[in-house]
Amino acid sequence: MNKFITRAITKRIFSSVLVLFLVITFVFFLVRMAPGDPAQKFLSPNFSPQLAEQISKSFNLDKSLPEQYISFVVNLFTGNLGSSYTYRLPVTKVVYEYLSFTVIFALIAFLIQSIISFWLAVRSVKNINGFFDRAVDKLSLLVYATPSFVIGLVLILIFSVQLDLFPTSGTKSLNNSELPFIIRILDYLSHLFLPLITLTAGGIAVFYRYIRDNLNDIYNQNFILNLRAMGCSEQTILRKHIIPNALGPFLSIAGIELGILFGGALITEVIFGLPGMGRLTIAAIFERDYPLVMGCTLAAAFLMILSNLIADLVKIKIDKRLIKDLLQ
Repeated sequence: MNKFITRAITKRIFSSVLVLFLVITFVFFLVRMAPGDPAQKFLSPNFSPQLAEQISKSFNLDKSLPEQYISFVVNLFTGNLGSSYTYRLPVTKVVYEYLSFTVIFALIAFLIQSIISFWLAVRSVKNINGFFDRAVDKLSLLVYATPSFVIGLVLILIFSVQLDLFPTSGTKSLNNSELPFIIRILDYLSHLFLPLITLTAGGIAVFYRYIRDNLNDIYNQNFILNLRAMGCSEQTILRKHIIPNALGPFLSIAGIELGILFGGALITEVIFGLPGMGRLTIAAIFERDYPLVMGCTLAAAFLMILSNLIADLVKIKIDKRLIKDLLQ
C-alpha cells in the first residue's frame, strides 16, 4: 500500500509542477503580446532615442521574445525573478511583502467559510424542507448570484457611509500604533470586518449548498437506516458516520476555493484598499511591470496548486480507495 501511495503522490506532484510551468509560460507570452511598452513611462519627448534604447536594454526588452523567455526560465530555476520596474526592488521581496497579508487573510476567510457553511448545512439537514432549510437555501442562492463587488459596495454604503460603523478601506487607523493593545486589535478587526464578509459570502453559499446536498444523500443511505435501527443516537450517527463521509467531497471543492483565496481576492482587495496580492497584480498589469506580473502569477499559481495538492493528500489519508483515481 505504501508503494501505491508513493506513486500516487509522485504523479500528483509531477502533474502539479507541469501545470505550474504551463501557466507561467502562457502568462509570459500573454503579457508581452499586450499593447504597450514599459520603457515608455520613463521617457519624455525631450529624451534622445539612444536613451530609450538604453532603458529597453536595461529591462532586457531589446532581445527577441524567445530569447526573453529562455532567459526567464533560466533565471526562474536559479530563483531569480528579476527586479520590479516600478518598485526598483527584487520581485521576490515585493511579492513577499504583499503575499503575507493575502495568506493570512485567505486562511481566516476559509476558516469562517468552513465553520459557518458546515453549521448551516447540518442544521438544515436535521430539518430538511423545514422553514430554516428553505430560507437558507433561497438566501444562499441569492448571495451566490450576487457579484462580490456588489456585496462589497452595498456593505460600504450601509455600514460605512450611512451608519458610520466601519472604515471603508485599509487595515488600520493612522494612530493605530499609539492605541492600547486591545484597542489596536479591535481597530484591525473593524477594518477587516466588511472585507471578510464580502470575501466569505460567496464561498459560504457554495460550501453550504454542496455540503447540504452531500449530507442529505448520506442521511438517506441504507447503512444510516441500519444504525438507527440498532439504536444509535442521531448525534453519534452525525458525528461518527455522516460528517466523516461528507469530508471527502468537501475537500475537493475546499482545495479549489482555498486556492482562489490564496491567489488574491482581487475585487475585495481593490474595493477595500487592502495590501494583498490581488491589488498588487492589478497595479503591476497597469504599469506593464513584466517581472512583477510574472512574480504575482507564479505565487498565485503555486499556492493554488499547493492547496489542491494538500486537499488530495488529505483525501488519500481519509480514504485509501482514492489512490486508484490518482494513478489513472
